[in-house]
Amino acid sequence: MPRWLQAFPSAAVACPGASIKLPSAAALVWLRLDDGPPALEQLTALRKAVGATRIIVLANRPDSEEALAMFSAGIRGYCNAHATAPNLRQVANVVRAGGLWIGEALMQRLLASTQAAMARIPTAKLPLNETHCVTADYLPTLTRREQEVARSVARGSSNKEIARQLDITERTVKAHVGSVFRKLNARDRLHLALIINGQRPT
Repeated sequence: MPRWLQAFPSAAVACPGASIKLPSAAALVWLRLDDGPPALEQLTALRKAVGATRIIVLANRPDSEEALAMFSAGIRGYCNAHATAPNLRQVANVVRAGGLWIGEALMQRLLASTQAAMARIPTAKLPLNETHCVTADYLPTLTRREQEVARSVARGSSNKEIARQLDITERTVKAHVGSVFRKLNARDRLHLALIINGQRPT
């Protein structure tokens, strides 16, 4: 995997079944799925070798259902095995910061589900004005354009869709998203959606 090695030139590579010596408890372990055994079987075998270490899964053909099963089994990230080196480093940074890295298709499903669940909560059952207060506390720290981008992310839009909606470049969207994450202390897009939808960040 040349791109992965380009992203992490000092990382160690181990073949399936080989003993794994982790440099520290803070290490990240990447599992590239083989096309043979079931993905959960491969994850279970690796988990026995690395214990509670954070695992990121690389899939040749990412699949939302597979990703959901893997996250249920405790992984911290799931992405395309053919991602670029900068994207792979971004995945690592999000996981190291305590977030989850979820593929775009699955993220959109989760955000849509989150919005649907929030819409079903009767306003009377929410603490008085809590949604307003959370929004009022955080959104003024953002520029007008950052607010637009943040709300679009919370609706489940991809960077490409946001760029088209706002008539700006995808690179500019990425810059705004990064700024929003920093200002709101959001770990990932799902965490940002919870903040924007009125849930206090933890």
